[in-house]
Amino acid sequence: MAKEVGGGSSSERGGGGGGGGEVSRGVGSASMDSLESHWVFPGEDESEIEDEDEEHDNADMQYGAGLDSEDDDSPVQRLIRTEPRVDSFDVEALEVHGAHRSDYKEFGIGRRIIHAFQTLGVVFGDVGTSPLYTFSVMFNKAPINGDEDVIGALSLVIYTLLLIPLVKYVLIVLWANDDGEGGTFALYSLICRHAKVSLLPNQVPSDTRISSFMLKVPSPELERSLKIKERLETSSTLKKLLLMLVLAGTSMVIADGVVTPTMSVMSAVGGLKIGVGAVEQDEVVMISVAFLVILFSVQKFGTSQVGLVVGPALFIWFCSLAGIGIYNLVKHDAGVLRAFNPVHIYLYFKRNSVKAWYALGGCLLCATGSEAMFADLCFFSVQSIQLTFVFLVLPCLLLGYLGQAAYLIGNHNGAEHAFFSSIPSGAFWPVLLIANIAALIASRAMTTATFSCIKQSSALGCFPRLKIIHTSKKFMGQIYIPVINWFLLGVCLILVCSISSINEIGNAYGIAELGVMMMTTILVTIVMLLIWQINIIIVLSFAIFFLGLELIFFSSVLWSVPDGSWTILVFAGIMFFIMWIWNYGSKLKYETEVARKLPMDLMRELGCNLGTGRAPGIGLLYNELAKGVPAIFGQFMTTLPAIHSMIIFVCVKYVPVPVVPQNERFYFRRLCPRSYHIFRCIARYGYKDVRKENHQVFEQLLIDSLEKYIRREAQERQLESDGDEDAESREDTSFSRVLVTPNGSVYSLGVPLLAKYRGSNNFTSEASTSEEVKPDSAAGTSANDAEHSLEWELSFIRKAKESGVVYLLGHGDIRARKDSWFIKKLVINYLYAFLRKNCRRGITNLTLPHSHLIQVGMTYMV
Repeated sequence: MAKEVGGGSSSERGGGGGGGGEVSRGVGSASMDSLESHWVFPGEDESEIEDEDEEHDNADMQYGAGLDSEDDDSPVQRLIRTEPRVDSFDVEALEVHGAHRSDYKEFGIGRRIIHAFQTLGVVFGDVGTSPLYTFSVMFNKAPINGDEDVIGALSLVIYTLLLIPLVKYVLIVLWANDDGEGGTFALYSLICRHAKVSLLPNQVPSDTRISSFMLKVPSPELERSLKIKERLETSSTLKKLLLMLVLAGTSMVIADGVVTPTMSVMSAVGGLKIGVGAVEQDEVVMISVAFLVILFSVQKFGTSQVGLVVGPALFIWFCSLAGIGIYNLVKHDAGVLRAFNPVHIYLYFKRNSVKAWYALGGCLLCATGSEAMFADLCFFSVQSIQLTFVFLVLPCLLLGYLGQAAYLIGNHNGAEHAFFSSIPSGAFWPVLLIANIAALIASRAMTTATFSCIKQSSALGCFPRLKIIHTSKKFMGQIYIPVINWFLLGVCLILVCSISSINEIGNAYGIAELGVMMMTTILVTIVMLLIWQINIIIVLSFAIFFLGLELIFFSSVLWSVPDGSWTILVFAGIMFFIMWIWNYGSKLKYETEVARKLPMDLMRELGCNLGTGRAPGIGLLYNELAKGVPAIFGQFMTTLPAIHSMIIFVCVKYVPVPVVPQNERFYFRRLCPRSYHIFRCIARYGYKDVRKENHQVFEQLLIDSLEKYIRREAQERQLESDGDEDAESREDTSFSRVLVTPNGSVYSLGVPLLAKYRGSNNFTSEASTSEEVKPDSAAGTSANDAEHSLEWELSFIRKAKESGVVYLLGHGDIRARKDSWFIKKLVINYLYAFLRKNCRRGITNLTLPHSHLIQVGMTYMV
């Protein structure tokens, strides 16, 4: 049982509590059978079918029977078969000036060139600076014993670059994007749209009819795909395991965002030891700290601005890599080109055995930044990243590594600082300057990827809400999260000061990078099986080859965990724990609110005045329920002396799509008879959407959408009433059912939308309760009366709007029962409560004036 209190205290009523604006945090799963026909009673509303489907498909959730109790009292009638369902209550929101648009535009040649420079500055900085430290770390673990060791190490680097960044990421993984969005949570969202794998039970089948869901539905012919889908949907263990993998991958991305700046900056600054012999490691650490502070301080200026400035600098860096490489090939030994023969890898392991295995951890550093190409995909297109990598980045990297190897053939002692030692003396200082600039740029690659992943995880209910600043008016994916930015800076400074060795930081770097890579391989394999539906041989080849390759690399870096790289594992574990606690608490809170929602029978017994006075105006009650009347509404009725003449239950929820089109933003239902003036509105957002509209714009969008909904409802009722005379001469099962689409087209669906059961005291459905049941003569209501009724209701809405809109925010909280286990008490009462108290409140995102705000708290014992 839930214990109802006000303001989150022990009193029965109160006005305290937190905001509930941005409330629904779960992933709405896609129902793949939503386009199939169903057996229903004559005149049964589609919402009843949806509820039955959700009860069946989410039986393992055990959080309550049905999600819309107001639909439970349909009369018993003979069953008929319906046509494939189409939701007629998704209304269009008017295009309001100032509302955000998420469309990408086609650019001209000049803009494409600028875009390419931005791509260099944001996406490829990490992988572009890997020549600074790759050979240094490799030969520290496996010292050079001869020229053949250099050739073998170079061959390892070449084929690691070709297999992981090029083949895996550029040619395969980038295509697994979610409508241009990359990263671990984008893959998870993609899977959620094709199978009900979400653990949060706020799914609404109508979400699957958002146009952003336009993805290939598994074909009935492909039995393997359907079996995998069924297995994922019916196994609670697999759902939890999938979520754990996603959370683990995201925590590794965040850890990568810490170690990347540390490694890049320290390796670049370390070049001072070659130019100035008096420079010691302590000076390198202090200069690195100063550079990191500068780096994270300019992060707030945004990706577009910073990317445009540093793009040309990184272009010069890649040209310098290629130029130095060609110079060393010509001057020293062009015989290193033999490294393209993979036999030298076998010979390298044969000669060095265990040391060669240790060197794999350093070799992986040449592929760092591969995940950044995918995670930063939200900023740029797939084609721009592919073309830039294949025709510019990869050739320059290969030339850079070939040049370093050519230098090391005759200078084995220069392996500690292989890159800086190979620079021609006349170009040392300019290249050192460019290298430090490139290192600062590289540090931004994983930082921006971290911002993107945290925004996705927050929108999908797996990370506490944080302040997110959108730094570009043209690209919604370009964001800045101040709290995370300074948090990453603090951890970076601790890492630099506590682990000053490049080799130890390189080990930590490898662990973080491999953790993300392995999670991505597993999720992309699921995408191949479930969504792409390609040949099983290809899928198994991808999974076995790349997962096996990454496990080999991972085994190499694990041995070095006691040397200091354990710190990055601890950090990733803490981030994983935070995300898991937030997801667990959010899921438990939502399930409890579903179980405690008010029954519709109670609402009807109270009457149209709800047992109290109705004051002029519109009350927007924000809650987290996607269905039903929230229990917090009872708190408002017992706390306030009067209830507004019109009540709209607003649920702001995120669905597993990147963007919800503006004209599909709102989903309306009428909860009670017309005289009650109570509606439910689900404001749907994608995890990539920007909620920039202020409360006036949001009110206008919502009210205009409500008017459209009411007009369409009246039009449907009128069309059905016109056919009542013909219907009376036939059985009830032969009523004509029509659907009016947004473009005005009318379709027959075989069953009446708003048919009334004669002589019954029950309401047919949620949609048909727009007016009370009337005698048989109601079927003969004239068109003029219907039009008068419509205009009267529209006039009522306008007058209520003129009286003012008040935001009613329900702050629901949960506490563990006294008889709960100690672990549950610790997680719910302390850890989850601490995160809720310190995260960004939903009211902050609404930008509401305090004069229009009423809050009531409620605590549930779980």
